[in-house]
Amino acid sequence: MSHAVEVFFETTLTRARIDEMTTSGGWTNELLVDRFFAAVEDHRDDPLIIDEHGVVSWGETAALLDRFSAALIAAGIRPGDVIQLQLPNRREFPILVLAAERIGAVINPIAPIFRTNEVTVMSELAQPKLVVAVDGFRGFALGDMHAQVREQSPWVEQLVVIETDGYTMPADALSLDEFLASGDASPVTDRELELLRPSANDVCEVIFTSGTTGQPKGVMHTQNTLNVAADLWLDRVAPDCSVFHMASTLAHQTGYLYGVRAPIFAGGTVVYQEVWDPTEFARLIEAHQIDASMGATPFLADLMAVDGLGDRDLSSFKAFVCAGATIPLPVLEAARNELPCTVLPGWGMSETGLSTIAQRDDPFEKLSTDGLVLPGNEVRVVDPDGVPVAAGIEGDLQFRGSETFVGYVQGRELTDSCFRDGWFDTGDRAIMDDDGYISISGRTKDIIIRGGENIPVKEVEDAILRHPGVANVAVIAKPHNRLGEVGCAVVLAEGTAPTLDEIVTFLDEQSVTKQFWPEDLIVVDEFPMTPSGKIQKFQLRALLDS
Repeated sequence: MSHAVEVFFETTLTRARIDEMTTSGGWTNELLVDRFFAAVEDHRDDPLIIDEHGVVSWGETAALLDRFSAALIAAGIRPGDVIQLQLPNRREFPILVLAAERIGAVINPIAPIFRTNEVTVMSELAQPKLVVAVDGFRGFALGDMHAQVREQSPWVEQLVVIETDGYTMPADALSLDEFLASGDASPVTDRELELLRPSANDVCEVIFTSGTTGQPKGVMHTQNTLNVAADLWLDRVAPDCSVFHMASTLAHQTGYLYGVRAPIFAGGTVVYQEVWDPTEFARLIEAHQIDASMGATPFLADLMAVDGLGDRDLSSFKAFVCAGATIPLPVLEAARNELPCTVLPGWGMSETGLSTIAQRDDPFEKLSTDGLVLPGNEVRVVDPDGVPVAAGIEGDLQFRGSETFVGYVQGRELTDSCFRDGWFDTGDRAIMDDDGYISISGRTKDIIIRGGENIPVKEVEDAILRHPGVANVAVIAKPHNRLGEVGCAVVLAEGTAPTLDEIVTFLDEQSVTKQFWPEDLIVVDEFPMTPSGKIQKFQLRALLDS
């Protein structure tokens, strides 16, 4: 029994698109859980997950999957219900994804860095029925935060908190053991699973990305759109790989696709890091013979700066995919000389997965681009009227194909505004060469990408404007050697201008995520304005060079 997506979410899916993608082979209509169980038969005693808490085999994961599935059903989770996860990279994350998709529920992953402001907005948009979080992470009590958010979120029926060390369990929250015990008391039956089984075209993921307005957009994907992204990544990057690594948060599309789905599809092993540490990464490559990894561009420079890197046995390491920011050419040249892997640049979005990737046998000059589009998908560069431009000419980058998302949770008006003639407007500027390789040259959207993390500029500006010493503010991108970009606040003062320390202290008090804080400050006497009253940010960026 399957359930039409329209029952739960307003998507762009049509019968024509489903038929087209199925006929072309782009969508296989398989479920993640089916591919998992098929692989269990061959890998039961092999490790699937290695995290900071030990090793979980494929067979042990299958047993836990049954327990998690039963617990979700006992909690009243049914097809179309949203489960919000705020977890670091640990074993419970992929098991919950498998269990949720098995019964037609929708996973809403949110990064551990998000705080009250962001979580409240995301909760209101996604309307999760169940929230699962760790009690704390990196010194912040996430469990207590979710307990507070829940007081204003009547749609949240249950909060499950995974205990670590040094934090208290919030009142009215279930521990993981209590949650699983509720399922143990009523094990799942084959009949229940048959009745709850979803279609591969049902929405299974809502993941948030920040747009130019500052409000996060809830990107909806199905198992078909996610599965094809993982399969294409494996074909391009890792056809001969079996041990994978992921340090990017599993709550981003990078981690969700290539740290959960891809290792399962490969019948392999995934090694998780909860917190990025390049020295530990080098140790893990050697200890577990890691074949492939993917992360933000700064990860590459960090790895190469590890003391004694040349003394490590990294010979297993074949492919390191870097996306989120352009790789500086000197770093790419040094990696070619010092690392055994091929460094593969790529471009993608939450809406499309990683969509262009270089190839492992590409000549070096192609490895300095952002890659070639994956099969079954298309990119093009167009002028303001939507007309394709010639190779070598900069324009707006558009995308379409099997990886394309099926809409935003905010509704069709927002979704439709991002498409032209069937092409998704990515908001990026790019140049395509004669061979179809693209190079990202800028962005039309007003965002800053700090180490692969999108900073919602308007949200930060709105928060800074609440400071009594700020009359107006514009946050712009400042180039950074390691992170690619950081935020710089350009402030028009109200009386005595605040210092950068005063602004970040103020943002901290407003629970604005730390990674969103500006890392430089410029005070101006006036803003350059358009005739319609908008700040001309391109003129402000010139201040960074003065």
